[in-house]
Amino acid sequence: MAVAVDSAKYLIDEILPILKRIEEAFALVGICYAGSVTVSFLWKVTKGVRVHFWSKLWKKDLVGKYGKWAVVTGSTDGIGKGYAKELAKHGMNIVLVSRSIGKLERAAEEIVAEFGVETDIVQADFSLGRQVYDDIARHLKDKEIGILVNNVGTMVTPRLFDKVTENDIWTYVNVNVASVPAMTKLVLPGMLERKKGAIINISSEVAYFSLPYLQLYSATKSFVSSFTRAIDTEYGSSGITVQCIEPAGVSTNLNAFDERIHRPGFFTATPDHFATSAVATLGYAKSTTGYWTHGLQLSFLQLFPEWFIVMCFRYMVEFNQKKLK
Repeated sequence: MAVAVDSAKYLIDEILPILKRIEEAFALVGICYAGSVTVSFLWKVTKGVRVHFWSKLWKKDLVGKYGKWAVVTGSTDGIGKGYAKELAKHGMNIVLVSRSIGKLERAAEEIVAEFGVETDIVQADFSLGRQVYDDIARHLKDKEIGILVNNVGTMVTPRLFDKVTENDIWTYVNVNVASVPAMTKLVLPGMLERKKGAIINISSEVAYFSLPYLQLYSATKSFVSSFTRAIDTEYGSSGITVQCIEPAGVSTNLNAFDERIHRPGFFTATPDHFATSAVATLGYAKSTTGYWTHGLQLSFLQLFPEWFIVMCFRYMVEFNQKKLK
């Protein structure tokens, strides 16, 4: 009996120090993890304040820094028109590129009357593909293009892929994908020659997620984000600013199919408010949502695994479609 007690005491004396060291190791790991999470959080907050608030405190000389003219695609509605007006407010002449000649003329007249800058209009249906770019190039010739805003985009209402038409597929490819490198190809040589300029590509928050029912839209926006990062790596040291804007809800015609994300509110910006905020971030962030509440939204979503976001989106779409039946 005494031997058994002595053996148990010996084991306890030997094991307890080991367990204590293991406990201390886990405690150290926990402290390090908590520290890294805290530092990461504080860094995100600091970066967000700098990009979305500090950037608005300083007046920007966009003409002096980038050039006299800005080109905005999809510029007669929504984010594109908001960008055109905001850049004109900063004294830049605007080349408006869009599909409807009537809307182009009205937008140009509005910008000239309100801001007193020069405008040029180019009627171009980007869904037609390669054939539209020769005419755009003629309008851009001999202009000092300081900023290009690749904004034109399309999105059909959420639907299963077997319900997507062949025309939908090629429209997505031509409008959301091909327009970005094709327009960049037109303005990049002049920017490289002057060693200044800015290329702003409008992507979307959905670029981070492979969303069912919006499979083509989210995939094409992933292309825009990926292409922008690559171009920035290639030309960021050449005096050219390359920026990717990845917004969440903005009250535009693209999301008019769902009143919950179309109605202006805390997380859904109006196009003008969004453009004012997004233009302010130019030079402060290579990639940003462009609007501070969208940044909060994305940070929250990234706390969850993608499968969870995809599942929630799927059920939201299916629930909404059942309500409409």
